[in-house]
This record gives sequence, C-alpha cells and structure tokens, in this order.
Amino acid sequence: MKILVCISHVPDTTSKINFVNGDSEFDTNGVQYVINPNDEFGLTRAIWFQEQQGATVTVVNVGGPETEPTLRKALAIGANEAIRVNATPKDGFFVAKQLAEVIKNGAYDVIIAGKESLDYNGGMVPGMIAGILGYNFLNSCTSLTVDGTNVKAIREIDGGKETVSTTLPLIIGGQKGLVEEKDLRIPNMRGIMTARTKVLTILEPVEASVNTKAVKFEKPAPKSAVKLISADNLDELINLLHNEAKVI
Repeated sequence: MKILVCISHVPDTTSKINFVNGDSEFDTNGVQYVINPNDEFGLTRAIWFQEQQGATVTVVNVGGPETEPTLRKALAIGANEAIRVNATPKDGFFVAKQLAEVIKNGAYDVIIAGKESLDYNGGMVPGMIAGILGYNFLNSCTSLTVDGTNVKAIREIDGGKETVSTTLPLIIGGQKGLVEEKDLRIPNMRGIMTARTKVLTILEPVEASVNTKAVKFEKPAPKSAVKLISADNLDELINLLHNEAKVI
C-alpha cells in the first residue's frame, strides 16, 4: 500500500503574528514553523500502517526551500521519502492542483491530508483534490482501517459520528482521533540522522490558475480593560451588563 501524506508548513501557535505592506502580507520574521497539527495526526496514522501493514509513506508539501526542515522532521518521524513542489502556495485551488499532479503520477492508494491547516483554516484542499481526480473522499476522519482495497472509516458529523465503508483509492481529511495526542511521534536522534539520507525530491509546479487573493489581514480587536465590581454592588453590575456589555 502506498500512502501519501500532505504536509502544511504552518506557524507555531505560540508565534506572535504581524502583517506588513499595508497589512496585506504575513510577516515571517522570527516565526517558528511546524507540521500542521491535523497533518501530524495523519502522518502518525500513516506510520502505523507502515509498521503494521508494510505500507510505504511519502510526504509532500507545496512550498519553497524554507519548508524543507518541516519535511525533514516528517522523514525523521518515519516517512520513507519526501516531495516538495517548488511553488508558493497561493490559494487552495493552486495547492490542490499541484498535489493532484503528484498523486496522479505516483499512483498512491491512500492520500491523507489534514481537514484544514492551522494558518488559513480553509478546509478546502482535500475535497478539491478528490474532485480533480475523481477519487473517493471522506472529511473530518477520526478512524481509518484498510483491508486490501476495502476501507472502513469513522468521521465526525453534526451531533455524532458516522461509520463509512468505501474502497481505494481514497482521500481523507483527517483530524485528531486518527491517533491521540499521546501517540504523536517525537523524532529521536537515530531518526534525525536517518532523515538526512532519505530522498527529498523537488518538483516544478504545473500550470494552475490562482482564483483568490488576500487583500488585507486584520487582527482581532484587543480585549477591553476589566472592570471589577464589588460583590455588594449588584445594582452597578446589572447596570453595566445591561447598558455597556448589552448581554441582558
């Protein structure tokens, strides 16, 4: 079984976010990047298939040379090889088009992508890839088992969970539940050393239209100062909740 795990290179949640050029571009200075959390759950599940069922695991990313440390970390965790499509990820359709080309040429059986990335939270790329290729697709996937070409999966839906049966080839939008946080792998020294010798292939992008453009970014409004009211002054508390906070 050949598994492809799509990896997004995203800012760490502890990073301080700023924008430049009239708030039209993200400022990358001083920002630490990591594997997108939803993708990391998918990668860990893929490594399980590698260990239990002899699957080969390839990771892929659309990005410039700055994303290679993230791919090397995925290799250190256990992926067999990595692919980097040498292009700036301009929008969801552009990224989906690049990944679809990699999938088509690599004849992968299972494609695992995070249901959304931590930075833009678009949640569109896995479904777009499936639409381009005509593959089966399951989103918000929390469990995945494969027996030959038959697949059983569980996904989150409004108000509960749904168990689904389907067949390969398959694209999933994965999330926490594919594995638990305690099962995530931390690269050890042997893995880090081995990752240096694993294959990292660089591909040039295919032609694809860019359909969206970020015009301006805006930070959330800062929190207002906290007003402390004496426990004995209920009339003032009610007045503020009614006339200032407007919650009653």
